[in-house]
Formats: sequence, structure tokens, C-alpha cells
Amino acid sequence: MQVFKVEGYAADVEVLSDGTINLPRIGSLSVWGLTLNQAKDAITKSYSTFLRQPIVFLDLLAPRPVRVAVTGQVQRPGLYAISRSGTNQLSAAGTEAPVTAITTSGWPTLVDAIQRAGGITATGNLGSVTITRPGTGIGAPPVTQTYDFLSVLRHGTNVENPLIYDGDTVTVGRATDISNEDLLTTASSTFAPDTITVNVIGEVTKPGPQQVKANSPLAQAIVAAGGTTRRASQSTIQLLRLEPDGTVTATRLAYSPTEVMGSSNNPPLRSGDVVVVDRNGWTKFNDGLGTFVQPVGPVLNAASILRLLGAF
Repeated sequence: MQVFKVEGYAADVEVLSDGTINLPRIGSLSVWGLTLNQAKDAITKSYSTFLRQPIVFLDLLAPRPVRVAVTGQVQRPGLYAISRSGTNQLSAAGTEAPVTAITTSGWPTLVDAIQRAGGITATGNLGSVTITRPGTGIGAPPVTQTYDFLSVLRHGTNVENPLIYDGDTVTVGRATDISNEDLLTTASSTFAPDTITVNVIGEVTKPGPQQVKANSPLAQAIVAAGGTTRRASQSTIQLLRLEPDGTVTATRLAYSPTEVMGSSNNPPLRSGDVVVVDRNGWTKFNDGLGTFVQPVGPVLNAASILRLLGAF
């Protein structure tokens, strides 16, 4: 703030949490909810009590971060403070470090808010992204606007990427019936993380958490775990998935590395899925037999066991 041709009145001030600023001679002045021009008029009026026709110049040095809530089908729902420039990090829930960093500048937009929350989940519906904004007057109801980004990814249609403001709530809806084509389209966009984490356990070479590309097929997760061992059953693969309502679904599949993506035996995976590779029948028999004869192992040798079974 400066007053034209008046010394000692220039000041760089910060808007405090109560919406006031402190200026020379005036002291505390409320500028909450005012535009720059409105704030300049208020300062000019205050200085007019002891200056003759003051000319006030007012510039914004830097805005504070915009505080928004991001909820729904995003990787990390919560409250965020988004500045005019920064880095939005896309990462799947549970990963130790962000996978993709997107540098942004300018006033934050709806897409920036979704990216800051880690991107959408596998069940996120880009066709239903809403902004709920508080009313402009006392007691005014909130205003909700819905945006369809899925149509943009599908057909390249135009859609607005609106600016977000203090107090906005961004909600990504849940997809109830989404095709594999839409899953792949969403996974390859900047709305989704590059990778997800799934657990592959059982008869694989490297059991444990595996990082694969978002919406990768089941076969890709098994390949990432080093493939199946000779003890594995190719026809008894279980896919365990935690559903949004808290229930766990178990699907029995047959493993085939060449199966078409999206088929019944090679469905796209979601972050947190568990793939269980079972043992084959012969391995189960041998393991069971070993458990049965272990207590009498020092007494019986392999030849005597085979005789008991009628092999000789």
C-alpha cells in the first residue's frame, strides 16, 4: 500500500486470520471479503479524515493458499491448502513415495485439487465430479456444480476446468457400473496414479506386495511376482477384494498369461487386491502325507511307507 506523494505511509501488510490489516495512522482495518478496489476505497476513506484527497495504491503481493476439502473416491481424502504454484503428487494409497509429480502454477483448479489428493481410485467416477461452494450471503444455501471429465477422455469434448476457492468441497463420485475400456482410459489419464499396490501370495517366486500399473490385469501381477512355481495350481487362483461396504469378495479364477485383458479370468486389479495362488493337488497330497508321517519319521523310512500304501 502506498499513498501518492505522502512519505511514511507505504507499508507491506498481511491480512490476519480475523480479516484485518494494520496500516500507518489508521491502525486496524477490516478488509474481509473485499476486492482490491473495495479495499482501496475503504483505505482511502479512512485516510481522508486527516489527508486532503489521498490517492491510494494497493497491490496484492501474494495470495494465501486456498483451503479446500477433497472427498469421495480419491486416494487420500482430506483437507488441503493449495497455493498458486506447487507440486501435485499422484500416488496409490499405501505406497511409500509419490509416483508422479505434476508441477502447477496459477490459480488452483478442480483438476489440481483431485491431483493433490493423490488422484482417483479404481472405483472413481470421472463422469460425476462435483464442487460444493458456500452461499454468497448470510444464510444462503450452498451451490453445487457437476462436471463430466470422462466424456472428455472418451470423446475429446470440451469441458470447463473451474477455479476453486476457499471453502469449496470437491467430491468424486463412485462408479457403479464401469466398463473395462473406461477403466483403462481413466488409468492412463492424469487423474489416476501410475501404479497401484497389490499383494500376491502363495505359490509364486516372489510373494508379497507388488507395484503394477493402475488397472493392470491379474496375470500382470503374477508375472511381477516372478510367475508361478511348479507347486502351483493354474486353475485355482483366488482374487480377494475389500469392497466399499466392508465386505470381502473372493473370486476363483484360472491363470493364463495370454488371457485377454478384462476377461473373466484376467480382470483389472484395484489397489489393495490380494491374489492367492493355490497349490496343485499332488503338492497338497505330498504336504499332507509329510505332515502325517512326520511324528513317525525316525521309525519308518520311505520304502516302508510305499509298501504300506501298496506301491510294491
